[in-house]
Amino acid sequence: MAQKSFAAVYMVAGLSSRFGGKVKQFSKVGPNGETLIEISMDQAISAGFNKIIFVVGEKTEIPFKEKFGNEYNYKGVKVPVFYAFQVLDLNERDKPWGTCDALVSAKQLINEPFVVCNGDDLYGESSFKKIFDWLSKNNSPVTLGFELGKVLSDAGSVSRAMYSYDKDWNITGLNEILKIERSTLKELGLSEKDLCSMNIFGLVAETIALLEQQLIEFKSTHKGDRKSECYLPTEISNLIKKGKLKVKLLPTQEAWTGITNPDDEERVRQELKAKTI
Repeated sequence: MAQKSFAAVYMVAGLSSRFGGKVKQFSKVGPNGETLIEISMDQAISAGFNKIIFVVGEKTEIPFKEKFGNEYNYKGVKVPVFYAFQVLDLNERDKPWGTCDALVSAKQLINEPFVVCNGDDLYGESSFKKIFDWLSKNNSPVTLGFELGKVLSDAGSVSRAMYSYDKDWNITGLNEILKIERSTLKELGLSEKDLCSMNIFGLVAETIALLEQQLIEFKSTHKGDRKSECYLPTEISNLIKKGKLKVKLLPTQEAWTGITNPDDEERVRQELKAKTI
């Protein structure tokens, strides 16, 4: 009997201007020189995901293909690697159409339950395990709620999508709040224990068709707009509000970490080093 497939989809199409044209997912932050993306892949595969899909762009396609080829060796197990391409037409756009567009770009490669997440964030092993365990028992979407206090930056303000949910932990909406700092929580009506999204979702293959329809509508509404982006959390929230999608929220105590600025590399390196001591 063939092993059931569970995919891990990484959105890695963009290059950060703050990193001077380097691929920040290749930042060597692990105790043995592992890159950020390799640590995340190891966490996902350890949890049970057995197929990797990279959504690449014009500037990241060659670096990723050169580094990983068609398979990734995890502790002697060869995990297949696939590539989807997120198109950017510079005649019409200054940037890609956003994370919803990134996921829809991979639709031909996804026929199984999957986790989709950022390629420059580390969510922790237990995060991937929670999502894998849910998907292996339920044919329905799920996501994680991170405690806001654990995902704030000491280097400045951040934007976070805050969850609202019912008594059964079904999500009723996501509300993007800008410029959150520890010092402004009270005036924004927030607390450190409130749950927010860090752009990691466990979805099923059928969800992509729903998201593709949202994307088509978004592109039609924003025709001629060179910068507006169609965000995955926003469109998932829109589908929930339309009654087309039900998503379960699982709270997590896991501490998230990620790289936004070059200065973050050393911080993440020290955090990971502390975990291995």
